[in-house]
Amino acid sequence: MSTAGKVIKCKAAVIWEPKTPFSIVEIEVAPPKAHEVRIKILASGICRSDDHVLSGALKVTFPIILGHEAAGVVESVGEGVTSVKTGDKVIPTFVPQCGECSPCIHPRGNLCKLNDFGTFVGLLPDGTSRFSYKGELIHSFVSTSTFTEYTVVHESSVAKIDAAAPPEKVCLIGCGFSAGYGAAINSAKVEPGSTCAVFGLGGVGLSAVMGCKAAGASRIIGVDINKDKFPKAKEVGATECVNPLDFEKPINEVLHDMTEGDGVDYSFEVVGHTDTMIAALTSCNMNYGTSVMVGAPATGSEITLPPGLIITGRVWKGTVFGGWKSRDSIPRLVSDFMQKKFTLDPLITHTMPFDKINEGFELLQAGKSIRSILIF
Repeated sequence: MSTAGKVIKCKAAVIWEPKTPFSIVEIEVAPPKAHEVRIKILASGICRSDDHVLSGALKVTFPIILGHEAAGVVESVGEGVTSVKTGDKVIPTFVPQCGECSPCIHPRGNLCKLNDFGTFVGLLPDGTSRFSYKGELIHSFVSTSTFTEYTVVHESSVAKIDAAAPPEKVCLIGCGFSAGYGAAINSAKVEPGSTCAVFGLGGVGLSAVMGCKAAGASRIIGVDINKDKFPKAKEVGATECVNPLDFEKPINEVLHDMTEGDGVDYSFEVVGHTDTMIAALTSCNMNYGTSVMVGAPATGSEITLPPGLIITGRVWKGTVFGGWKSRDSIPRLVSDFMQKKFTLDPLITHTMPFDKINEGFELLQAGKSIRSILIF
């Protein structure tokens, strides 16, 4: 029996307030309105950005359904939807692409004005939600909300992908892999023969390492306080790894020593802490080095630094979703994965059923996982 046009009752992991576990409850998911798509989620990755909401570092409106790194199948579409149809395999994207606003049109832009990234309003573009629990409105997270069996997104936030793509792997292209890989390829434009340093060797950091390697970097230094991540980093392309806790001097000075006083050509901060952002900046060459902020900082974070760190020529920049235009790039990245141009297997350390979501976050918080994938 078709569910199109009907309210669907399904399981979802809801957070009622920060610093509390997920509650798996039965919610109601309303049908998609005009230009919206309702998706049956097949697999969803657990990302550090979701954990930032749990810890209270990111300020959002509760109650909320988190999750933003997933793959699924279109269950139904609203009036006017033309890019996908029922039965299509898709990846919802937290960075929409309407194709009409100035960031979408600009060749270097990708932060579509329909995004809910940073503002965290928690509603669809029309100002309403399709989620409810016992009559109470449930907020969405960055235009996606994938910790639920069904979600509703705006058409600008969904990309059709190869029907044969394994959802439990390509879901990573919805956030972690694309963010890190693109930070090196698109945002930094790493050059062959260059020296890179990646601060933070989680899923996004390892993807940045992979991007540096794909771009032809000759030296890729992984930086993390968890030595257990070093073998994985070397597996995906790091030439060496260092633990800041092993040194009495600041890590930026260590990296300058390792590069004969020059500093690295490119550095990537994939932690989201202001102190590591400054360390990454000062690790790169004072004249021609480029440092890219990839990790999501806590809401309200501020940085103070002397202008001399920049005026000498260093480039300091940020990136969202690795600089990719989401709906254009996601299908191509999935195609590249299917053609074995890169692998996602090293990033996936755990696979578990959806109802084990709290265990998945415990693994992340304990530093025992890179990416845990929830299967629906």
